[in-house]
Amino acid sequence: MSDTVQPAAKLRVLLADDHRMILDMFSMFLATSASMQVSTANDLDEAVELVEENGAYDVVLLDLNMPGMNGVSGLRRMVRLNEGKPVGIITGNPTARMTDELLGSGAAGIVLKTTPVRSLANAIRFMHAGERYLPMELMRTGAEQQRMARKGELSDKEMKVLEYLAEGRPNKSIAVEMQLAEPTVKMHVTAICRKLGAQNRTQAVVLARDLGLV
Repeated sequence: MSDTVQPAAKLRVLLADDHRMILDMFSMFLATSASMQVSTANDLDEAVELVEENGAYDVVLLDLNMPGMNGVSGLRRMVRLNEGKPVGIITGNPTARMTDELLGSGAAGIVLKTTPVRSLANAIRFMHAGERYLPMELMRTGAEQQRMARKGELSDKEMKVLEYLAEGRPNKSIAVEMQLAEPTVKMHVTAICRKLGAQNRTQAVVLARDLGLV
């Protein structure tokens, strides 16, 4: 007698968005093409009611700007309610600060409203697997904003000193090139390390390269 192979259980997904067209388009694709069991809600209160009635969903996706969310407070509420299962956010184009706040508040991922429906299914599976999902364009934007923020923190002279540090120049050589006193160069190096969060000049150069400053 051969063993009967049981079909894999469908992922139970809850989508909450007050834009009916987006909600219908996403839910229809996920239900028909991605073989997911999809429930929908138009605001946070309705989403909360569904979780309370049906139990935790495998993945919950919440529109950041729909009624009831109140910023990250709605996200935190759903994270507590969904019993440790992933809760992601659907939004437009969040700033790096908002992205950090969402992830820090327990978001399992951020899905942009411009995301193709096929990519949405992959994002949901990624979050369900316990991974944190961020689209590539958000990661690029975050890195660029961080680079500009770091650059803005450094003065023109500090940027010049940093460039010489990246060339491996000692303080004495930098002082000659910039026509500065050596203690002044040392002061700039200390300031650079502090602003970049580096322990020493070598680490400062590594961090600066990671940020695209040199």
